[in-house]
Amino acid sequence: MRIGVNAGHFIGAPPADFAARVRALDDAGFASLWFAEAYGSDVFTPMAFSAALTSRIRLGAAVAQLPARTPTATAMAAMTLDHLSGGRVVLGLGASGPQVSEGWHGVSYTRPLARTREYVSIVRSALARDEPVQFAGEHFTLPSAGSELGKPLRSSLHPYRPHLPVYLGAEGPKNVALAAEIADGWQAMFFAPAFDWFYRSALEEGFARRPGGRPEGFEVMATVPVVLDDDVERAADRIRPELALYIGGMGARGANFHHDVFVRMGYDAVAARVQELYLTGRKPEAAAAIPTELVEQVALVGPVGKVRSELDRWEATVVDEIAIQGLPDDVESVARLL
Repeated sequence: MRIGVNAGHFIGAPPADFAARVRALDDAGFASLWFAEAYGSDVFTPMAFSAALTSRIRLGAAVAQLPARTPTATAMAAMTLDHLSGGRVVLGLGASGPQVSEGWHGVSYTRPLARTREYVSIVRSALARDEPVQFAGEHFTLPSAGSELGKPLRSSLHPYRPHLPVYLGAEGPKNVALAAEIADGWQAMFFAPAFDWFYRSALEEGFARRPGGRPEGFEVMATVPVVLDDDVERAADRIRPELALYIGGMGARGANFHHDVFVRMGYDAVAARVQELYLTGRKPEAAAAIPTELVEQVALVGPVGKVRSELDRWEATVVDEIAIQGLPDDVESVARLL
Protein backbone atom coordinates (compact mmCIF):
# COMPACT_ATOMS: atom_id res chain seq x y z
CA MET A 1 0.00 0.00 0.00
CA ARG A 2 1.28 3.44 -0.91
CA ILE A 3 1.77 5.93 1.91
CA GLY A 4 1.58 9.69 1.50
CA VAL A 5 1.03 12.68 3.77
CA ASN A 6 -1.95 15.02 4.03
CA ALA A 7 -0.53 18.26 5.45
CA GLY A 8 -4.03 19.74 5.72
CA HIS A 9 -4.25 23.54 5.97
CA PHE A 10 -2.23 25.96 8.03
CA ILE A 11 -3.59 26.97 11.44
CA GLY A 12 -2.24 30.31 12.63
CA ALA A 13 0.79 30.21 10.35
CA PRO A 14 2.79 27.70 8.29
CA PRO A 15 5.49 25.81 10.22
CA ALA A 16 8.77 27.74 10.29
CA ASP A 17 10.55 24.73 8.81
CA PHE A 18 7.84 23.98 6.24
CA ALA A 19 10.21 23.94 3.25
CA ALA A 20 12.62 21.55 4.96
CA ARG A 21 9.81 19.17 5.89
CA VAL A 22 8.47 19.13 2.34
CA ARG A 23 11.92 18.34 0.93
CA ALA A 24 12.34 15.58 3.53
CA LEU A 25 9.08 13.93 2.47
CA ASP A 26 10.22 13.89 -1.15
CA ASP A 27 13.63 12.50 -0.22
CA ALA A 28 12.14 9.83 2.08
CA GLY A 29 10.05 8.31 -0.70
CA PHE A 30 6.50 9.18 0.36
CA ALA A 31 4.05 8.67 -2.51
CA SER A 32 2.14 11.92 -2.26
CA LEU A 33 1.68 15.22 -0.44
CA TRP A 34 -1.81 16.65 -0.10
CA PHE A 35 -3.11 20.00 1.07
CA ALA A 36 -6.55 21.20 2.18
CA GLU A 37 -8.40 24.46 2.75
CA ALA A 38 -11.17 25.66 5.04
CA TYR A 39 -11.42 29.42 5.65
CA GLY A 40 -7.78 30.45 5.96
CA SER A 41 -4.88 29.15 3.89
CA ASP A 42 -5.82 28.10 0.37
CA VAL A 43 -5.04 24.75 -1.23
CA PHE A 44 -3.18 25.70 -4.42
CA THR A 45 -0.47 28.03 -3.05
CA PRO A 46 1.26 25.39 -0.86
CA MET A 47 0.97 22.92 -3.74
CA ALA A 48 2.82 25.36 -6.00
CA PHE A 49 5.40 26.10 -3.30
CA SER A 50 5.98 22.37 -2.81
CA ALA A 51 6.25 21.75 -6.55
CA ALA A 52 9.25 24.09 -6.63
CA LEU A 53 10.92 22.22 -3.75
CA THR A 54 10.41 18.63 -4.93
CA SER A 55 10.96 16.47 -7.98
CA ARG A 56 9.00 13.23 -7.67
CA ILE A 57 6.23 13.29 -5.03
CA ARG A 58 2.62 13.62 -6.26
CA LEU A 59 0.92 16.85 -5.21
CA GLY A 60 -2.78 16.76 -4.46
CA ALA A 61 -5.68 18.95 -3.38
CA ALA A 62 -7.62 17.26 -0.61
CA VAL A 63 -9.74 19.13 -1.25
CA ALA A 64 -10.27 22.31 -3.27
CA GLN A 65 -13.63 23.71 -2.18
CA LEU A 66 -16.26 24.12 -4.88
CA PRO A 67 -17.70 27.39 -3.51
CA ALA A 68 -14.24 29.01 -3.35
CA ARG A 69 -13.80 29.31 -7.13
CA THR A 70 -15.66 29.06 -10.39
CA PRO A 71 -15.14 25.71 -12.13
CA THR A 72 -12.97 27.30 -14.81
CA ALA A 73 -10.80 29.10 -12.22
CA THR A 74 -10.17 25.73 -10.56
CA ALA A 75 -9.31 24.18 -13.92
CA MET A 76 -6.89 27.06 -14.64
CA ALA A 77 -5.06 26.58 -11.34
CA ALA A 78 -4.83 22.80 -11.74
CA MET A 79 -3.67 22.98 -15.37
CA THR A 80 -1.02 25.60 -14.59
CA LEU A 81 0.31 23.62 -11.62
CA ASP A 82 0.40 20.44 -13.65
CA HIS A 83 2.74 22.13 -16.12
CA LEU A 84 4.98 23.62 -13.42
CA SER A 85 5.21 20.33 -11.51
CA GLY A 86 5.83 18.15 -14.55
CA GLY A 87 2.49 16.36 -14.37
CA ARG A 88 2.32 15.60 -10.63
CA VAL A 89 -1.03 17.19 -9.76
CA VAL A 90 -4.18 15.42 -8.53
CA LEU A 91 -7.22 17.69 -8.35
CA GLY A 92 -9.42 16.76 -5.43
CA LEU A 93 -12.75 18.57 -5.19
CA GLY A 94 -15.29 18.83 -2.39
CA ALA A 95 -18.54 20.64 -1.71
CA SER A 96 -17.43 21.84 1.77
CA GLY A 97 -20.33 22.40 4.20
CA PRO A 98 -23.08 24.97 4.67
CA GLN A 99 -21.25 26.99 7.34
CA VAL A 100 -18.17 27.58 5.17
CA SER A 101 -19.93 27.69 1.81
CA GLU A 102 -22.53 30.24 2.90
CA GLY A 103 -20.74 31.91 5.82
CA TRP A 104 -17.30 32.36 4.25
CA HIS A 105 -17.85 32.22 0.49
CA GLY A 106 -21.43 33.49 0.30
CA VAL A 107 -22.43 30.60 -1.95
CA SER A 108 -25.64 28.65 -1.40
CA TYR A 109 -25.16 25.05 -0.25
CA THR A 110 -28.41 23.81 -1.70
CA ARG A 111 -28.30 20.52 -3.63
CA PRO A 112 -24.55 19.85 -3.17
CA LEU A 113 -24.53 16.62 -5.21
CA ALA A 114 -26.17 18.24 -8.23
CA ARG A 115 -23.83 21.24 -7.90
CA THR A 116 -20.81 18.89 -7.72
CA ARG A 117 -21.91 16.98 -10.82
CA GLU A 118 -22.17 20.20 -12.86
CA TYR A 119 -18.91 21.58 -11.47
CA VAL A 120 -16.92 18.46 -12.38
CA SER A 121 -18.40 18.44 -15.88
CA ILE A 122 -17.24 22.02 -16.50
CA VAL A 123 -13.79 21.39 -14.99
CA ARG A 124 -13.31 18.34 -17.22
CA SER A 125 -14.38 20.30 -20.30
CA ALA A 126 -11.92 23.11 -19.50
CA LEU A 127 -9.07 20.68 -18.79
CA ALA A 128 -9.67 18.68 -21.96
CA ARG A 129 -9.63 21.77 -24.18
CA ASP A 130 -11.41 19.85 -26.94
CA GLU A 131 -13.77 22.74 -27.62
CA PRO A 132 -14.87 26.08 -26.12
CA VAL A 133 -16.54 25.62 -22.76
CA GLN A 134 -20.32 25.87 -22.80
CA PHE A 135 -22.71 24.70 -20.12
CA ALA A 136 -26.37 25.22 -19.27
CA GLY A 137 -27.31 23.75 -15.92
CA GLU A 138 -29.28 24.42 -12.77
CA HIS A 139 -26.29 25.90 -10.91
CA PHE A 140 -23.88 27.03 -13.63
CA THR A 141 -24.36 28.66 -17.03
CA LEU A 142 -21.50 29.42 -19.41
CA PRO A 143 -21.56 31.90 -21.02
CA SER A 144 -23.76 33.66 -18.48
CA ALA A 145 -26.49 36.09 -19.51
CA GLY A 146 -25.30 39.40 -18.04
CA SER A 147 -24.33 41.83 -20.79
CA GLU A 148 -24.95 39.16 -23.45
CA LEU A 149 -21.43 39.87 -24.73
CA GLY A 150 -19.90 36.72 -23.32
CA LYS A 151 -18.86 33.97 -25.70
CA PRO A 152 -17.67 30.36 -25.26
CA LEU A 153 -13.90 30.27 -24.69
CA ARG A 154 -11.23 27.60 -24.83
CA SER A 155 -8.21 27.66 -22.53
CA SER A 156 -5.22 29.45 -24.02
CA LEU A 157 -3.03 27.09 -21.99
CA HIS A 158 -2.75 23.62 -23.49
CA PRO A 159 -2.98 20.78 -20.92
CA TYR A 160 0.27 19.13 -19.83
CA ARG A 161 -1.63 15.81 -19.65
CA PRO A 162 -4.70 14.91 -21.69
CA HIS A 163 -6.41 13.59 -18.56
CA LEU A 164 -5.49 15.32 -15.30
CA PRO A 165 -7.03 13.15 -12.53
CA VAL A 166 -10.05 14.56 -10.71
CA TYR A 167 -10.99 13.05 -7.34
CA LEU A 168 -13.96 13.74 -5.07
CA GLY A 169 -13.79 14.08 -1.31
CA ALA A 170 -16.81 12.29 0.13
CA GLU A 171 -18.09 10.73 3.35
CA GLY A 172 -21.76 9.86 2.85
CA PRO A 173 -22.83 6.92 0.64
CA LYS A 174 -24.51 9.08 -2.04
CA ASN A 175 -21.42 11.25 -2.41
CA VAL A 176 -19.11 8.21 -2.47
CA ALA A 177 -21.28 6.74 -5.23
CA LEU A 178 -21.05 10.04 -7.12
CA ALA A 179 -17.25 9.86 -6.94
CA ALA A 180 -17.36 6.37 -8.46
CA GLU A 181 -19.71 7.60 -11.18
CA ILE A 182 -17.97 10.80 -12.36
CA ALA A 183 -14.45 11.02 -10.88
CA ASP A 184 -11.07 9.30 -11.19
CA GLY A 185 -10.79 8.62 -7.49
CA TRP A 186 -12.36 8.96 -4.06
CA GLN A 187 -10.73 10.78 -1.14
CA ALA A 188 -11.95 9.21 2.08
CA MET A 189 -11.98 10.71 5.54
CA PHE A 190 -12.65 8.71 8.73
CA PHE A 191 -12.47 5.47 6.76
CA ALA A 192 -12.74 2.40 9.00
CA PRO A 193 -11.54 -0.98 7.66
CA ALA A 194 -14.36 -2.70 9.57
CA PHE A 195 -16.85 -0.86 7.33
CA ASP A 196 -15.10 -1.63 4.07
CA TRP A 197 -18.22 -3.50 2.93
CA PHE A 198 -20.29 -0.33 3.29
CA TYR A 199 -17.99 1.72 1.09
CA ARG A 200 -17.55 -1.07 -1.45
CA SER A 201 -21.33 -1.11 -1.85
CA ALA A 202 -21.49 2.68 -2.37
CA LEU A 203 -18.66 2.55 -4.90
CA GLU A 204 -20.25 -0.31 -6.81
CA GLU A 205 -23.52 1.65 -6.99
CA GLY A 206 -21.67 4.51 -8.65
CA PHE A 207 -19.67 2.28 -11.01
CA ALA A 208 -22.93 0.65 -12.12
CA ARG A 209 -24.17 4.06 -13.32
CA ARG A 210 -20.96 4.76 -15.21
CA PRO A 211 -20.68 3.79 -18.88
CA GLY A 212 -18.19 0.94 -19.01
CA GLY A 213 -18.21 0.39 -15.25
CA ARG A 214 -15.18 1.01 -13.06
CA PRO A 215 -12.51 2.86 -15.06
CA GLU A 216 -8.94 1.62 -15.11
CA GLY A 217 -6.84 3.50 -12.60
CA PHE A 218 -9.66 4.58 -10.27
CA GLU A 219 -8.04 5.14 -6.86
CA VAL A 220 -9.14 5.42 -3.26
CA MET A 221 -7.01 7.62 -1.01
CA ALA A 222 -7.79 7.69 2.71
CA THR A 223 -6.51 10.36 5.07
CA VAL A 224 -5.62 8.58 8.32
CA PRO A 225 -4.40 10.02 11.64
CA VAL A 226 -1.16 8.25 12.65
CA VAL A 227 0.59 8.66 16.02
CA LEU A 228 3.65 6.54 16.78
CA ASP A 229 4.12 6.10 20.52
CA ASP A 230 4.98 3.13 22.73
CA ASP A 231 1.97 4.04 24.90
CA VAL A 232 -1.28 3.40 22.99
CA GLU A 233 -3.44 5.52 25.32
CA ARG A 234 -1.04 8.43 25.11
CA ALA A 235 -1.11 8.12 21.33
CA ALA A 236 -4.93 8.00 21.32
CA ASP A 237 -5.04 11.10 23.51
CA ARG A 238 -3.34 13.06 20.73
CA ILE A 239 -6.12 12.06 18.31
CA ARG A 240 -9.12 12.57 20.60
CA PRO A 241 -9.28 16.43 20.51
CA GLU A 242 -9.42 16.51 16.71
CA LEU A 243 -12.02 13.75 16.59
CA ALA A 244 -14.06 15.69 19.16
CA LEU A 245 -13.85 18.78 16.95
CA TYR A 246 -15.14 16.92 13.89
CA ILE A 247 -17.75 14.79 15.66
CA GLY A 248 -18.97 17.58 17.92
CA GLY A 249 -18.20 20.97 16.49
CA MET A 250 -17.55 20.84 12.76
CA GLY A 251 -20.95 21.96 11.51
CA ALA A 252 -24.24 22.75 13.14
CA ARG A 253 -26.29 20.34 15.21
CA GLY A 254 -28.19 18.18 12.74
CA ALA A 255 -25.96 19.25 9.84
CA ASN A 256 -22.58 17.72 10.68
CA PHE A 257 -21.55 15.17 8.03
CA HIS A 258 -18.55 13.99 10.08
CA HIS A 259 -20.83 13.30 13.05
CA ASP A 260 -23.03 11.21 10.75
CA VAL A 261 -20.07 8.97 9.80
CA PHE A 262 -19.71 7.78 13.39
CA VAL A 263 -23.46 7.36 13.82
CA ARG A 264 -23.42 5.03 10.80
CA MET A 265 -20.56 3.12 12.42
CA GLY A 266 -22.76 2.42 15.44
CA TYR A 267 -21.33 5.05 17.78
CA ASP A 268 -24.54 7.10 17.89
CA ALA A 269 -24.59 7.41 21.70
CA VAL A 270 -20.92 8.41 21.82
CA ALA A 271 -21.37 10.88 18.97
CA ALA A 272 -24.39 12.47 20.64
CA ARG A 273 -22.51 12.81 23.94
CA VAL A 274 -19.42 14.29 22.27
CA GLN A 275 -21.53 16.78 20.32
CA GLU A 276 -23.46 17.87 23.40
CA LEU A 277 -20.26 18.43 25.40
CA TYR A 278 -18.49 20.21 22.55
CA LEU A 279 -21.32 22.56 21.65
CA THR A 280 -21.72 23.58 25.31
CA GLY A 281 -18.06 24.54 25.54
CA ARG A 282 -16.76 21.46 27.39
CA LYS A 283 -14.15 20.51 24.80
CA PRO A 284 -11.77 18.54 27.07
CA GLU A 285 -14.71 16.45 28.31
CA ALA A 286 -15.82 15.89 24.73
CA ALA A 287 -12.39 14.55 23.83
CA ALA A 288 -12.28 12.34 26.94
CA ALA A 289 -15.67 10.83 26.00
CA ILE A 290 -14.19 9.22 22.87
CA PRO A 291 -13.25 5.59 23.61
CA THR A 292 -9.91 4.20 22.46
CA GLU A 293 -11.79 1.57 20.46
CA LEU A 294 -13.33 4.32 18.31
CA VAL A 295 -9.94 6.00 17.82
CA GLU A 296 -8.47 2.70 16.63
CA GLN A 297 -11.28 2.27 14.10
CA VAL A 298 -10.18 5.30 12.08
CA ALA A 299 -6.58 5.92 13.17
CA LEU A 300 -3.27 4.10 13.51
CA VAL A 301 -1.88 4.60 17.03
CA GLY A 302 0.81 2.95 19.12
CA PRO A 303 4.27 1.46 18.61
CA VAL A 304 5.66 1.11 15.08
CA GLY A 305 5.25 -2.69 15.20
CA LYS A 306 1.56 -2.45 16.14
CA VAL A 307 0.86 0.16 13.47
CA ARG A 308 2.69 -1.88 10.82
CA SER A 309 0.67 -4.99 11.65
CA GLU A 310 -2.60 -3.04 11.57
CA LEU A 311 -1.77 -1.80 8.09
CA ASP A 312 -2.66 -5.34 6.96
CA ARG A 313 -6.32 -4.54 7.72
CA TRP A 314 -6.11 -1.57 5.38
CA GLU A 315 -4.37 -3.61 2.67
CA ALA A 316 -7.50 -5.79 2.39
CA THR A 317 -9.86 -2.84 1.85
CA VAL A 318 -10.72 -0.68 -1.17
CA VAL A 319 -8.03 1.81 -0.10
CA ASP A 320 -5.07 2.13 -2.48
CA GLU A 321 -3.15 4.81 -0.60
CA ILE A 322 -3.06 6.11 2.95
CA ALA A 323 -2.24 9.75 3.52
CA ILE A 324 -0.94 10.28 7.03
CA GLN A 325 -2.84 13.20 8.55
CA GLY A 326 -0.69 16.18 9.40
CA LEU A 327 2.80 17.24 8.41
CA PRO A 328 5.08 15.07 10.59
CA ASP A 329 7.65 16.75 12.87
CA ASP A 330 9.91 13.73 12.59
CA VAL A 331 9.80 12.56 8.98
CA GLU A 332 12.44 9.87 9.55
CA SER A 333 10.39 8.10 12.24
CA VAL A 334 7.20 8.10 10.17
CA ALA A 335 9.15 6.93 7.12
CA ARG A 336 9.75 3.63 8.93
CA LEU A 337 6.19 2.71 7.92
CA LEU A 338 7.12 2.75 4.22
